[in-house]
Amino acid sequence: MKKTQLGQTGPNTSRIGLGCMGMSDMYGPSDRTESIATIHAALDAGITLLDTGDFYGMGHNEMLIGEAVSGLSRDVYQLSVKFGAQRDPSGAWIGYDASPNALKTALCYTLKRLGVDYIDIYRPARLDPKVPIEDTVGSIADMVKAGYVRHIGLSEVGADTIRKAASVHPIADLQIEYSLVSRGLEDKILPVCRELGIGITAYGVLSRGLISGHWDPSKVGQTDFRAHGPRFQGENMEKNLALAAALGRIAAAKGMTTAQAAIAWVLAQGEDIVPVIGARRRDRLAESLGSLDLELTQADLAEIENAVPKGSASGTRYAEAMMSHLDSEK
Repeated sequence: MKKTQLGQTGPNTSRIGLGCMGMSDMYGPSDRTESIATIHAALDAGITLLDTGDFYGMGHNEMLIGEAVSGLSRDVYQLSVKFGAQRDPSGAWIGYDASPNALKTALCYTLKRLGVDYIDIYRPARLDPKVPIEDTVGSIADMVKAGYVRHIGLSEVGADTIRKAASVHPIADLQIEYSLVSRGLEDKILPVCRELGIGITAYGVLSRGLISGHWDPSKVGQTDFRAHGPRFQGENMEKNLALAAALGRIAAAKGMTTAQAAIAWVLAQGEDIVPVIGARRRDRLAESLGSLDLELTQADLAEIENAVPKGSASGTRYAEAMMSHLDSEK
């Protein structure tokens, strides 16, 4: 497995990470046995970075990962955890709380559920509009000093917020959606991260399956949040699937799958960008890992970008209510 340092101050991690959200939440039913087997397969392949959030299944995902890594040496995996998103018993989203006391309480629960003594990268899931980012980062910094956290990360915040956060404590990475069809970070956010030595952990590199070459709307149930996503509706979906098909034709001509071409494109954008692959099954994980063996030439990249031009996606990446919480989109 290829390795890279996550930013100037972050850990040395695998070139690809594993996003575990779908094993517990948001994408409909999942198989616990297959989920754990997929985590084990990822670790066996040399993936070290496991990404989760305390609100993924409201603790379920952390307990699942805790079970999967139980008994393993702590230095063979790294845990990236988001906190702050609030949900009620029905699963509805009710806001964000990244206040100092709330984050310390959340961290305590996270450590217990994962069965570990520290978290490698701890980050607020979104910017809490009620709490200055300096206060949130300062409180996580206290947890770094106490030994409960190794590094501080951010998620879906804009350039100004990144600068404010970095003025308080070194930031290892920014977690943000980045793919051929989600390139909003390129104009302002990515340059600031590179200026400050902050890495990028990119999620949604397959646009939640839309540009994977495997999308099948008939298999999406009402508990799958993609059933309500703007990019997966009506004409938007048809136009986006046409982009995926164009990518697929290029990929096939080069001996790649559509998903591998999409992941390889993200990998080619810089060593400071680590794709976080949301594989829930071992076969999908194996396909994604195949992208590491691909070397896209400048001609390949130009051909791919000509087929899927920047800004060509139809529909926003989240529904309007969730878009309003994205500091990165402001």
